[in-house]
Amino acid sequence: MKKLETREDIETLVNKFYDKVQTDETIGFFFNDVAKVDWDHHLPKMYSFWETLLFGQISYKGNPMAVHFPINSQVPMEKFHFAHWVQLWTQTIEQNFTGEMAEMAIYKATNIANLMGHKMEVARR
Repeated sequence: MKKLETREDIETLVNKFYDKVQTDETIGFFFNDVAKVDWDHHLPKMYSFWETLLFGQISYKGNPMAVHFPINSQVPMEKFHFAHWVQLWTQTIEQNFTGEMAEMAIYKATNIANLMGHKMEVARR
């Protein structure tokens, strides 16, 4: 197994992860049917997002929370959806990478998912 060390590693991780997401029965519909994600546009943003979070390379500009609120208003994004997202992310990392940055990617994803799950729930009240 390889350490998660470069932008290319992040691109591999993100591509493999979203390959799973797109066909996933639990959360795939959010991406395919609700948000109708343009993958050619979305994936480079995700590369930059994770590069910024993990390596401190400030290549991402945006507000991921704000992007999710309109989706949540169409179809509720529940905490179990975010937990499943983390499960797929963790599985993808563990199948492809090892080391401190791989663990950090799981840790950060878990925190993001918990925060987003909470904020989406609050927004629906």
